[in-house]
Amino acid sequence: MGKHLVLVGGGHAHMVTLANLHKFIEKGHKITVIGPSPYHFYSGMGPGMLGKVYAPEEIRFATRHVVEKQGGQFILDKVSRIQPEEKIVLLASGKTHPYDVISFNTGSYVPRTEIKASGRDIYSVKPIENLIDAQERILELASSKTFIVSIIGGGPSAAEIAGNIWRLAKDCGKYMPNIEVFVGNNFMPRFKYGIRQKIARSLTKRGVKILEQGYVKEIANGQIILDSGRSYDTDLIFLALGVKPSPIFKESGLPTGPDGGLLVNEYLQSTAHPNIFGGGDCIHFKNQPLDKVGVYAVRANPILFHNLMASLQGEELQTFNPGGSYLLIFNMGDGSGILQKGWILFGGRLAFIIKDYIDRKFMKKFQSIE
Repeated sequence: MGKHLVLVGGGHAHMVTLANLHKFIEKGHKITVIGPSPYHFYSGMGPGMLGKVYAPEEIRFATRHVVEKQGGQFILDKVSRIQPEEKIVLLASGKTHPYDVISFNTGSYVPRTEIKASGRDIYSVKPIENLIDAQERILELASSKTFIVSIIGGGPSAAEIAGNIWRLAKDCGKYMPNIEVFVGNNFMPRFKYGIRQKIARSLTKRGVKILEQGYVKEIANGQIILDSGRSYDTDLIFLALGVKPSPIFKESGLPTGPDGGLLVNEYLQSTAHPNIFGGGDCIHFKNQPLDKVGVYAVRANPILFHNLMASLQGEELQTFNPGGSYLLIFNMGDGSGILQKGWILFGGRLAFIIKDYIDRKFMKKFQSIE
């Protein structure tokens, strides 16, 4: 008799599984996918979409269509928590759903609790759909006056957002904004000096201000207030404060890592419940903490697909090897990129061409399933 597989989220780590749902169904299993949107947006191309390098339809995967086309069930809802002993999913709508095996690829979110924030024109950089609304608002402001855009955060996301706001206004606006990035005390502190220097130079030569004058304490009435008490006027704000895994796991009493991600073993399997799996930003890999970068979700794809099938079929699981160093390329918004892998580091048009080729190839591969 077939079993019931539930996938929570349609992100990168579930892509191979989503492409092969028909194989589960052919073996008699029932498939349910639960997600907050009919689409999954590729975060690596999000800043480029903001800058109008890409249209929204170029960076999204039609999750609902792919699921239903293969005979699975798609539920438009959010999972609030699960009851692992009873094998029940509790949804934000109040409904419940049973499962035999469940896998999470719920990604991450930008926490807003660290800063008091009130007022309009405040956009988190995740979910990526927020950038569509932000783009429209920037163009509205750029058509009527010079304005101030403030980006709060000192990591790669803040840098890419700043560069692509500049591009959007330059290509499509009547007025250019003053762009300020509030980075705390240090800009991109976890990166080596060379890459920090190249990214900072790319932004500052276009007039973007990188402010290393302390952390933002509060946002209110069009003002940004630092922990020192100093304040800055602003018209539009982006929150790029870093990301955290979904709170589902703590709410469900599941073992988690220090960041709140689902604690998984070498099989991408919960350390407490063998019928619970996960991949991408929402997990904490017990064997070694992994950076929140898409490459690990992509590398997990075939292992997660195999192990979900094996778990349903009672077969042997495969171990996940995160691999070594990975390629990093930042889209700086002016047609250039900055590339790093190991000791290789360079910037310019070629770096962006490489990123654009990799990203478009990735999307076309999975969009072809549609």
